[in-house]
Amino acid sequence: MEKLLVLTHVDESGEALTRASLEAVAAGVEFSAALGATLAIGMIGAQAAAQLGGINARVLTVAGPEFSSARYASDAAACEALVRAAEATLVFAPASSRFARVMPGVAHRLGGFVETHITALAKGEGLEATRWYYRQRVEAVVKRETRPWFLLLEPGTRAAFVADGAAPQVETVAVTLPALRTKVSGVRAPKQDEQTIRPDAKILFVAGAGWTKKQADGQVHPTEAEQLILGFLKAADASLGSSKSLVDQSGENQPVLKFMTHMNQIGQTGATPRHPKGLSTCCHGEEPHVVGWRFINERRAISLDPNCGWARGKADVLYVADAFQVVAKVNALLMEKK
Repeated sequence: MEKLLVLTHVDESGEALTRASLEAVAAGVEFSAALGATLAIGMIGAQAAAQLGGINARVLTVAGPEFSSARYASDAAACEALVRAAEATLVFAPASSRFARVMPGVAHRLGGFVETHITALAKGEGLEATRWYYRQRVEAVVKRETRPWFLLLEPGTRAAFVADGAAPQVETVAVTLPALRTKVSGVRAPKQDEQTIRPDAKILFVAGAGWTKKQADGQVHPTEAEQLILGFLKAADASLGSSKSLVDQSGENQPVLKFMTHMNQIGQTGATPRHPKGLSTCCHGEEPHVVGWRFINERRAISLDPNCGWARGKADVLYVADAFQVVAKVNALLMEKK
């Protein structure tokens, strides 16, 4: 019989499980029943049992000041201890930055195999996992006999687990830590309203190189473009994406948007974000949208060219208009609403 363990960790507050962790829990509940496997939940960083209310599973936790922040040595030791305590043959975990960097090492310690970029699971002749290769351009369905099998589940691919009962009892797992050579002294991060990458935002705003090109008056307006884009992000609480051509301009002696970095890039060599809605502006390349937007539920675009590759068949709604004028008007309406 398979023994399924779902590994979870806390968010920045240190008191609640991340949404991606709760999505992994939902996957664990579904496929433990489908596979006839026993289910266990492992928590790192805090006891958040109330978020698992009503779950029919063994709940294990590793808690303490050493595990409150992400660090390879302590996280790897905690994951290993939880897997051993649960005697797990299958391990689900969210594909967060915290777990993505430690899970390969944990799998090696336990003689297992790790799979990344899992976007779907199914029960065939055993568990089947759908994942991406080659910058998420090639899709494959994988089955393995190797145990334990570690699966890093991409966030945003399923609904999160919702508690519907009393909090379960929690077992504390002891961990023997190695000598810790690093110390987490604190976290330095921009203010929330200064951040441009917001994974939980309902809207993804994608900017293309057209924002820094010559406009109808024959001039470039990078300063105005910055104000319009940042104004939309603030008014709509949106996340910011970018085409590769735009983030590459800093090395080509062209006008740039100062707040744009390669971290914002989506598409062929960038991220594939997941948001309920997306708005593409001044983007004329097809590749960023075909690859980077596959998980956006509702896709809209603003373009002066109704025949571009993105507009024809890739957008659910197309606005044939000037992005500067449209975004300025939308920002004004949003500010009135607020």
